This record gives sequence, structure tokens and C-alpha cells, in this order.
Amino acid sequence: MNQRPAPTTFRRAMQEAGPSGLNPAGLQAETALRRRRFLVLALNLVTLALLATGLARVLGAGGWTPADVAIFVAFLFGAPWTVLGFWNAAIGLWLLHRKADGLADVAPFFAAGGQATPLTLRTAVLMTLRNEDPARAFRRLKAVKDSLDATGEGVWFDYFVLSDTNDPAVAAAEERLAEAWAREIGEPARLTYRRRSDNAGFKAGNLRDFCERWGERYELMLPLDADSVMAGEAILRMARMMQAHPKLGILQSLVVGMPSRSAFARIFQFGMRHGMRPYTMGSAWWAGDCGPFWGHNALVRIAPFRHHCHLPVLPGGPPLGGAVMSHDQVEAVLMRRAGYEVRVLPVEGGSWEENPPTMLDFAKRDLRWCLGNLQYLKLLDLAGLKPMSRFQLIWAILMFLGLPAWTLMIALLPLKVLEDRAIADYPAVLAGGLYLLFLAMYLSPKLAGFADILLTPGGAARYGGRTRFLASAAIELVFAFLQGAVSSFRTTLFMAGLAFGRARIGWNGQARDVHALSFATAFAGLWPHLLFGAYLFATLGVMAPAVLVWSLPLTAGYVLAIPFAMLTASPGCGAWLARRGLCGIPEDFDLPPVLAAIRDGEAA
Repeated sequence: MNQRPAPTTFRRAMQEAGPSGLNPAGLQAETALRRRRFLVLALNLVTLALLATGLARVLGAGGWTPADVAIFVAFLFGAPWTVLGFWNAAIGLWLLHRKADGLADVAPFFAAGGQATPLTLRTAVLMTLRNEDPARAFRRLKAVKDSLDATGEGVWFDYFVLSDTNDPAVAAAEERLAEAWAREIGEPARLTYRRRSDNAGFKAGNLRDFCERWGERYELMLPLDADSVMAGEAILRMARMMQAHPKLGILQSLVVGMPSRSAFARIFQFGMRHGMRPYTMGSAWWAGDCGPFWGHNALVRIAPFRHHCHLPVLPGGPPLGGAVMSHDQVEAVLMRRAGYEVRVLPVEGGSWEENPPTMLDFAKRDLRWCLGNLQYLKLLDLAGLKPMSRFQLIWAILMFLGLPAWTLMIALLPLKVLEDRAIADYPAVLAGGLYLLFLAMYLSPKLAGFADILLTPGGAARYGGRTRFLASAAIELVFAFLQGAVSSFRTTLFMAGLAFGRARIGWNGQARDVHALSFATAFAGLWPHLLFGAYLFATLGVMAPAVLVWSLPLTAGYVLAIPFAMLTASPGCGAWLARRGLCGIPEDFDLPPVLAAIRDGEAA
């Protein structure tokens, strides 16, 4: 039987800087990354300039009005996210299908994961909980442990359940399950259960408490959310990459959705699954060592995290003051400031999460991210950040600031139609061309994902075959437009509430199981969307029916929000899609062992 590994240290490695002219891990030349970033910047600026010039010509026909100025300014806030998404997808597709070894350019550390090197780093696998279903969470963590043990290297991993639960009944269930599992393992030190009496600092505070109490025992930690699962082989590969390159501070896996019985989650994660690969490849190509951290399903080097990634308490009161809610990207930029690389591994396989089962549950999660990202406004002056890291914070803010901008543009559409009716030489062809071009750019990550699957040998077969894949893609495109309208408008309302100090977001357990939405529940959450849609349809229907028809991809979601939410939450709809193999992900057709173990446990 393997003996317990003794803790190792890497103090000397912590002090080593990257070779001259290379990034900290010595894997890439800084000048090469700089050239990539300047190229992407130039492509984006030129594209934005061309689009803005075309829009200015359309808006300026007949003279500029206050509505024209408002639409143009809103476009400048909303367009950059779409344009960068287009170029990320285009670059990613090129790397995947036109470059001989695109992955080596994006992830030069990847090769170390395939080496049969004995593991010498101890890793703490952490699951953070707050009022979640304890049996569900423990079942997932147990599946991760069993999968790691099956690799033969399980002795290097210990497990921590870090609870912030304040519901006494849930807390008691957590304690019972932890005690039973510890007895089953037979080695008490392998499993630690700890519950804090308060939720100070939210999840980041929970992880900080672990680092202060137990961090000295381990080199790496693997944070998992209550809905997270990773396969042992994937974790082992990443641990070998971290071991081979001591200056890798955070290594983020490509997290994809798990099979779901919810129609909403099933369609949503089908779209995310194929779209993420080209997009993430493209963004990782130029972001390089200043990559993203999503807070879970990632390996983190504990010593620099503990010493250098303390989150500040933001000045002022709520909603933007206090503890940082979207902690992950802030920790990423602090890790990079400390001289360690933050990388994403843009490779599918072995890393999953569950997606919200309904539109309303999705909105709750999205609004928490929105508030957390807007808090970055108070962090832009952090000293010593790399320019790329500072850009990551700005970009996270623009991700949500652009949504009210698009809502304003759509809200002003009837007024713009009214103003333009008197213009004899209105550039209708240019306006229509810009509209279609921008829709294509908006969809480009999805379209690149479709192309990636169809161009990859056996790619469509993993999704149930070409016919199923194409039918699923059509369903998901419709879904994307409807869901995008609902999410954008809800975020706009939330941000308006923030401006007046009326919006509040808590941090609690999330709904994860499929459940129906009643009309009353859907109406209570989505009646403002219906009202906004009624305004658009009534005004455009009277003034310009043709414009209304052209606008449907962007406006239909408002009037259909309530039935759309109810239909995609319906267990029957999810079952219908599953029976026909529509909007299935590869795991729906070939279930990996770690997910099969979870399914069998739930059935039992």
C-alpha cells in the first residue's frame, strides 16, 4: 500500500523569475504575446471604426437629433464586446483547423500533462457550500475522489467540505454525511468538514479561511462549487502541468455543462459547449499568461494565493461597497501581479458544472455576476497590475454595461423610425446591411462552434449525428435570441435599480433540479418584459410594420418572455428533447464514468 506523501516545498521556485525576455514560466516570449495583443487590438479598433462610420452615416441622414446621439453613444458601449467575440471566434477557428499545432501556441504547458511523471505535489480538493442539498453535493465530491483514486495517485489528494450554511437543518445533514463518509474512507485526515458561523467575504472569505488554517499543508488547491465535477484523469493531468511549471499560479480548466433533464439547461449548454472551444482558444491565444479564473474547477497554487491574493474591502456601502462578490478575476490579476501566470486550458474533457434549470434561476445567477463585475469599478486603480490584467477587469465591466446600451438602442427604435419617415434619401440598404452584419457578428461564436464541430472528424457524431446536430443548432439559435432579449432587459432593470440604491443580491443556495414554472411565477418575474415588448410592437406595428418584422430577432423575446420561460422550464419539454436526442451534448450520448457514478447514486 502507498505510504502517505510528505509535504514538499517550493520556496526556491517562488523566488525564481522567468528567464529574460520570457514570461514567468519561461514558456513564451513576452514580445510574441505583445505582438498578438497589438494585432487583436488593431483588428478590433479597425472593425469598430468601420461599423461606427457606417452607423454615423445612417444616423446622420437628415441631420443629427438627440435620439441619434444617444443611439450612437450606446453603440460605442455595446459594440466592443460583440466585436471582440467575433475576432476571438475567428482566431480560435483558425487555430483549430488551419494551424498545424494551434494548441501548442495557446497552451505551451499542455505537453507536461501527458508525461508519466510521478506526482509530488499535495492537493486539497475543496467544495464550498451554502444551504445546498447536502446529499447532492457530497455525492459529487465522492465521485471526484473515487475517480482520482482510480488513477492510482489518489493518495496525493485530501478533501475539504467548507460550509457557510446558516440553515440548521441543512447544517445538521451536512455534518451527518461528513461523519459517515469519513468513517467510510477510514482515514480521518483525508476528509475535513468545517462550518463557519457567518458568511463573511462570501465564497472568497470561505477559501481565505481554508488558506489561513490549512494552506501550509498543501501546494495546490482545487476549488469546486456544489454543482462541480471533475474526472480524476483531468485533475491529474493539470496537477502534472502545475508540477512541471512552478510559476503557473492558476490553471483554469474549460468547464462545460453536465447532462440535464431541464430543457432550458439542455439548450443553453448545447450552445455554450460548441461555442466555447473556438472562443476560448482565440482569447487564450492573446491573453496568454493573464488569463481568466472562474473560481472553480481550477488548480490554484496556495502559497502565492495566500500571500498575494487578499481581496480588499471596497469603500462605501452597498450595493458596490463591501466584500467583493465576483472574487475570481480579481484574484487572477493579483496572482499575475505577484509574478505567477494565470492560464486557461482550452481543451474539452473532464470538467463539468450544472447550469440553472430555468430562465428565472439563470437570471438570479447572472445578476449576482453583474453586481460583482460592476464592483470592479472600484478596483481599476489597483497598483502594479499588468496592462492585460487591468484590461480584463475593464472588459468584465463592459460585459454588463453593454446590455443597457443595447436596450436603450431598441427602446429608441420607434422614435428613430418616426424621425426618419420624412427623409427622402434614407440609406435603407446601408442600414439593412449593417443590421445583418452585426447580427452575424453577434452570432459568430456560435457559428464558429457549429463550423468547428462539422469540420472535426467525428465531431457531429458525438452530438448524435449530423441531422440531430443541425436541428439542435437551429433550435439553439432561436433560443439564443429569445434568451438574450430576456437577460438583457432584466439586467437593464437591475442596473437601473442599482443606480437608485434599490437592487440587492444575496448569496445563497441555488436551484439545480428541473422544475416547472407556473404562470403566476413567470408573470411576476417577467411582466416588465411583456410591457416593454407591447410598447415596441404597438408603435412599430402602426408606424413601420416592415421594421417590426426585421426587428423580431431582437424584440420577439420581450413579448414571448413568459411563455418562453414556462416552456423551457417544463419537465415535459426537457423529456421530449431528450427522447429525440435534440440539443444533447457528447455526455448525453457517451456518459463518462465519473458522471455515470453520480447518476447511479441519484437513482439509488
